[in-house]
Formats: sequence, structure tokens, C-alpha cells
Amino acid sequence: MPPGPARPSAGPGERAAGRTGLVLAALSAVLLWLVAAAWSPLLSFDRSVARALHRRAVREPDLVQVNRILTDWVWDPWTMRLLIAAAVLWLWFRRERLLSLYTTAAVLLGWAIQQSLKAGVGRKRPQWPDPVDSAHYAAFPSGHAMVAAIVCVLLLWLLRRHGLRGRAWAAAVTAAAVSVVGVGLTRLYLGVHWPTDVLAGWLMGTGWALLAVAAYPWVEGRVRSRTHGSPDAVGGGAGPAG
Repeated sequence: MPPGPARPSAGPGERAAGRTGLVLAALSAVLLWLVAAAWSPLLSFDRSVARALHRRAVREPDLVQVNRILTDWVWDPWTMRLLIAAAVLWLWFRRERLLSLYTTAAVLLGWAIQQSLKAGVGRKRPQWPDPVDSAHYAAFPSGHAMVAAIVCVLLLWLLRRHGLRGRAWAAAVTAAAVSVVGVGLTRLYLGVHWPTDVLAGWLMGTGWALLAVAAYPWVEGRVRSRTHGSPDAVGGGAGPAG
């Protein structure tokens, strides 16, 4: 009997992603525990930073409007979802079906984790007598920050797999970093999140996405071993992550 197709092994990029993802997951767990336990020093830090930013926002209505545009349009979760949906469709029509489905599953599972944590922790948002913006549902973790982190990390992974290098790669990394950090800062400036909500969104979103990146070679190998297909048959992708 001829041997089945060799399973793809995780390269240095995926292994590094896995290690980093585990570290971020551990930090996320610690932060979750501290917030759930209402650790006084952490809550005091949250209140002091939130009050200082709110006082500034009240004095700067023009900057408030800029932040609203950024958070509600440029870096809104639906904008991020449209970006990853476009990437998923592009992969599908390139016949990279497994990669397309895997990316979709990673985003959906990340969203489920976010919603479960919001419901489980049930943290209230900051309350102001003179709010400059409003938001609904529980505060922890920040959905804007977590969605941006998941989508941007996955998009960078896909771009790297498909050969993006040099200045274009540097530009993509810069745009992703600005988006992830920027959307978190807008949520803080507008007074709809505590600092640790945003930090949790960054840690959890980035950690989850990196773990998804690290797990893909294993998933791809399992699919190939069952189908005995070629990379084209399961949508193996354009190349290894760097």
C-alpha cells in the first residue's frame, strides 16, 4: 500500500506563534481572575485612568468626534469582519477551501469566546454624569479591541503565507498595529471601557489568533491524512508562514 501524503509540520513561524499565544493566554487568565475578583489596586488604576481621560474628552469635543468616526467606522468590528470576509472569499475562489473555512472558524470561535466572557464576567461600563459617547452590553473584554486583534493577526498570517515581503509587509504590519492599538485607545478616550477591558481584548484576541495560526498545520495534516488529497484538494495554501 502506498504511503499517504506527508503531514505538514509546523514551521518556525507557527511554533513561535504557538509559544507566544500560550503566554498571552496565561496573561489573559491572570487578568480575568483579577477583574473577576475585583482586586482593589487594579480597580483603582482603572478608575483613575478612566476619570483622567473622561475629563479631557469633555474639554475636547472636536477630538471626541474624530474618535467616534474612528471607532464607529474605520475600526468598527463590522469593518473588521468585512475585511476578513473579503479575505475568506478570496481564498475560497482560489480553491484554498480548507484555509478559507479554517479562518472563518477561527473568527467565529473568537467571537464566541468574547461573548461568553462578557456574559460570564458581567462587568459594568464606566458611568459618567456627562458622557461623550455610549455603548451597550458588558464591558469585559472590549469587543472592539478583541475583534481587531483577531482579524489583524489572521490577515497578517494570510498575507505572509501568500508571499508578502519587504516594504509591503512592513506597511501591513504597521497598519495592523495602528488599528489594534488605535481602536483600543478610542474606546478609552470615549469613556465606554475601563483600561483593563481594552488590555484584555488585546491579550485575548492576539493570543487566540496566534494559537489558531499555530494549530493550522496540525489541522491541515489531519485533513490530508483522511482525504489522501493533494494541497489543491484541501486548499493547502500558497506557502509556509515565515
